Amino acid sequence: MTYGTAPARPVELAVEAVRYATDGHTLLHGIDLTARPGETVGVVGPNGSGKTTLLRCVHGALRATAGRVLLDGADAAALTVKERARRVAVVPQDAGGTLGLTVREVVAMGRSPHKRFWEQDGPDDVRRVADALETVGAAAFAARRFDELSGGERQRVLVARVLVQDPGLLALDEPTNHLDIRYQLEILGLVRALPATGLLVLHDLNLAAAFCDRLYVLAGGRVAASGTPREVLTEDLLAEVYGVRARVEVHPDTGSPHVVYLPVSAGSW
Repeated sequence: MTYGTAPARPVELAVEAVRYATDGHTLLHGIDLTARPGETVGVVGPNGSGKTTLLRCVHGALRATAGRVLLDGADAAALTVKERARRVAVVPQDAGGTLGLTVREVVAMGRSPHKRFWEQDGPDDVRRVADALETVGAAAFAARRFDELSGGERQRVLVARVLVQDPGLLALDEPTNHLDIRYQLEILGLVRALPATGLLVLHDLNLAAAFCDRLYVLAGGRVAASGTPREVLTEDLLAEVYGVRARVEVHPDTGSPHVVYLPVSAGSW
């Protein structure tokens, strides 16, 4: 299925020495990260490592204390909200600001950056929204209120909103959150197939290995490792960063590294 008559060109992302501090606490310590046009880059790491903070600095929900985020070489901080929205589409962990809106209305919000203020939806907008809802399996509840949906249903609706936005960069914070296995695979496959650069925060290392070209591992607000999944996902790194014992194998079908976690001894916490 094709989305948009003229989808945005994939954006080149460069995060340069980004630092973020709040209330006297430094959450990011000079992060460097790149994503080439059309590349899918995963950000992984334990809870509290700075993954969501980094993603929010990239898409503009937070302003870095130091450093900068470049989109095709342009400083993202100098862009207006609408200019940034034309380039970057976001799936956050928590979708606020949708109280009382229907599913169809939430998805239609993805067309807003491409329209004039108060411009009504045209036939193409209506068709795009319907196609996106069908693709993520949400057409059956298009008329329901978004805030009445389950967590998994909401996540699929937010991905549908991304589909109609025609972004050059996808900034997705746990896009598989609340989804069952089928939809996890379908959504990540769909995201991977879009003509856009992807920056994905993921907890599941095996999904990250299967769907990402490169990974950045964060620990304590710093980059602990970066490279291809094969280069990054090693038994030593899992022990050092996550504090777990694991065996890393090669998946026989995909050739990607596959992490097999070993039992934790009682009392080892």
